[in-house]
Amino acid sequence: MSSFSRYNPQSHSPSPSAPPMPNPQAPSSSQPHYGQPHHWHGSSYGHSSFPPGTHPDVIRSFQMVDRDRSGYIDEIELQQALSSGYQRFSLRTIRLLMFLFKNPSSPLGIGPNEFAALWSCLGQWRAIFERFDRDRSGKIDSMELKDALYSLGYAVPPSVLQVLISKYDDQSGRRVELNFDSFVECGMIVKGLTEKFKEKDPRYTGSATLTYDAFLSMIIPFLVA
Repeated sequence: MSSFSRYNPQSHSPSPSAPPMPNPQAPSSSQPHYGQPHHWHGSSYGHSSFPPGTHPDVIRSFQMVDRDRSGYIDEIELQQALSSGYQRFSLRTIRLLMFLFKNPSSPLGIGPNEFAALWSCLGQWRAIFERFDRDRSGKIDSMELKDALYSLGYAVPPSVLQVLISKYDDQSGRRVELNFDSFVECGMIVKGLTEKFKEKDPRYTGSATLTYDAFLSMIIPFLVA
């Protein structure tokens, strides 16, 4: 039996996730193109369509990297597309985002609809990151990460938090801090695994019985993404 009683099933925090998307937080005034801007329009692209209200910057970022005009982008193209509006994410984070947002029925990659949802989701993560980066250093430490995750309803145990943080320890002896890229990776792992656990715990008891195969199927994708 597995137990994970530290999530709050009644939490109404706007926790960013893969589609369907929650209501977005207001974008940062210093970065007005993050999240969902105020002036929207619908647009079609190739054989797929962007959702109504997709901002032109989002469409433009997708079109710039989809050079074969297939209507889908792979992980390298996604990395390039996101760098135009956010930053250059590591391939490790990009692969995790691909795993979480890619339509399982489409083997070709991320389409316009998934890309728009991913862009909006990152805008929400950016707002959370800036909220808890209290010294405006562009990085957050373990306590700020803990507070950020708690604000989303995830009371991560100190032992688990230490494992997450140690992943980014460069062995220099300096305090480990996470940039936005690493913060997104940590947040997506915690949220994704919590959502998978909730599927096995429909009554929100904090406990679930898993077979070995189910356990591996739940964990492995987050390790190898």
